Amino acid sequence: MRLHPRPAGRGRRHSPHSHEEYLEAVKKTPYMTLEDLKEFTLQYGDVYFHQNSYHCATLAAGAALQLVDGVMTGRVRNGIALVRPPGHHSMRAEANGFCVFNNVAIAAKYAQQTYGVERVLIVDWDIHHGQGVQYAFEDDPSVLYFSWHRYEHQKFWPQLRESDYDSVGKDKGAGFNINVPWNEVGMQNGDYLAAFCHVLLPVAYEFCPDLVLVCAGFDSAIGDPEGEMCATPDIFAHLTHLLMNLAGGKLCAVLEGGYNLTSLSQSVCATVETLLGDPAPRPANLRGPCQSALESIQCVRAAHRKYWTCFKYAAEAPPSDVSTKRIKLEEQGREEKLQREEAADSKSAVTWPEPQKRVPPPVRTAVVTPDDVASPDGCKRFSLSELDESLSPGDNDAPSGIAALVWKMENNEICNALATVADISVAMAPVIRHAASLKQRILVVCVGGTGVPSHLPQDGTTLTVHISKEAPEEPRCRYYVPVRLKNGCGDTAGLAQATSGLLLPLGYEYDPALVLLARMPGADDAGDVAWQQLVGLLRGLARGRVLVLLQGDKVFVSPTTASLSGISAPAPGRLPAPLAEDVEALERLRRRLQVDWTLLRTAGEMQNNRYATILGTCAESIKLTKFYFLNGI
Repeated sequence: MRLHPRPAGRGRRHSPHSHEEYLEAVKKTPYMTLEDLKEFTLQYGDVYFHQNSYHCATLAAGAALQLVDGVMTGRVRNGIALVRPPGHHSMRAEANGFCVFNNVAIAAKYAQQTYGVERVLIVDWDIHHGQGVQYAFEDDPSVLYFSWHRYEHQKFWPQLRESDYDSVGKDKGAGFNINVPWNEVGMQNGDYLAAFCHVLLPVAYEFCPDLVLVCAGFDSAIGDPEGEMCATPDIFAHLTHLLMNLAGGKLCAVLEGGYNLTSLSQSVCATVETLLGDPAPRPANLRGPCQSALESIQCVRAAHRKYWTCFKYAAEAPPSDVSTKRIKLEEQGREEKLQREEAADSKSAVTWPEPQKRVPPPVRTAVVTPDDVASPDGCKRFSLSELDESLSPGDNDAPSGIAALVWKMENNEICNALATVADISVAMAPVIRHAASLKQRILVVCVGGTGVPSHLPQDGTTLTVHISKEAPEEPRCRYYVPVRLKNGCGDTAGLAQATSGLLLPLGYEYDPALVLLARMPGADDAGDVAWQQLVGLLRGLARGRVLVLLQGDKVFVSPTTASLSGISAPAPGRLPAPLAEDVEALERLRRRLQVDWTLLRTAGEMQNNRYATILGTCAESIKLTKFYFLNGI
């Protein structure tokens, strides 16, 4: 649905801009001469005024407000406002950084005042720090502001000390301002995902917003001359998908920066297609976070330990003598000129592949259920016999039974599926065999129960994550990860922590062709909302190809198919703090697994690994020295 913007009236835009003098001055710009406009512009930093600036700025703010209206009244599920000028640098009485009115800050205040929204999450993925948004809400605990931005130890615009990780908010708002400073250029998809999984999502689920607003600047994408980052456009599909599982899906994105027209258009398209419900593509060039990104993540988690339970056992910030900051500052003086020349060369040479074409299948969700279970709206129902009969006569290699659902996913006939089965272990076997025959990786997620089927391979063709209060305490191998929660999956806070900090990073790094989600016998403790959240988040993997198996849980057919169909799970409400022993156990498990899975790493462990590597190198040197000495070399 397309909404036609109308200008924001004064009462609808002035909340974060409390200085009447500034508003009146901007209102006069359409009637100024060119010389007057030049003089007026000089009052502010990095901004330009034209006679049409005021009209465009009121339209931009008005578009953001109309989008909030549409989402909060249920007219639309979500949306994006494609506006200019941007807004996140504008302050209470000052235009700044091409921004006249702070569109997202105005929208947040408007949502609170008009619709009684109690908690707003603002996610700013623009490459510049949105200091205007930070200043507007830094003492307000009802607004959680998360920003990552190019910082380079305060060398990059806007070059503010308060853009660093230790600016956490003021007074009652302490802990509700999260800055992730990027201190090097060239950040990639894995760096962005790591910041979401290890910083934003754990806090967001603890905060439980009623509305998510995004300062959607795409100068953080590859090819942008301002950002100089290397994250490809498809990553924004995944970031958007992860945010759509918050606040019952109430998400409003508002365009900010973006100065490479190719990457800007591709990134906007990736975002819009995801908002429309299309499956996210498999992420390209996904590697673990770099050392500089890990240091930033570690510093943020350490700075917020006393504010958020999810960071209670986070590592301390690294000492300056082992950080990249000291190294960078030492080298800057003699290498700045060379770096500028190399950067100029690299900008002209940056290329990236065309985004994968996203062609939704004709059927989003297929269900295989008994006759006494009603088929949910919008789903295509099969019996097992109908499933076999629906295969084309030439499909000689097609499997039968439940595995035929996977065949249909591979041929883009359906996107995902649910099946109720008599025995999950028996139902899994042909699915695993079929995927193995095609050399495809499967992520198997078992929820509840005392164990997992013994026939699951452990050779890398499957990665099994078992979440249960009965799960073993220790991993059997790299490809079997038990996640033990004291109160089981009924502990929504613990499940959310395990999902964001362990399951999602593992899933993204493993990059499966299929997700097999099994609700094991005895998983009755996992409630509707927590289960729907899990289903919704897993849809971001494997191009949305998720097969859910339920053993006798007919009551969960409807909520499961709702999530598979793209309907966002209800917000879980304000969660109690996860059990301290679960948080500690999850942190221990993450540290054990990070040796093999790089997306599980946070910077503290990288520092420890560095020392371990140094010690190991010393030990090898001693061994070699002894060898050479004993052999007379």
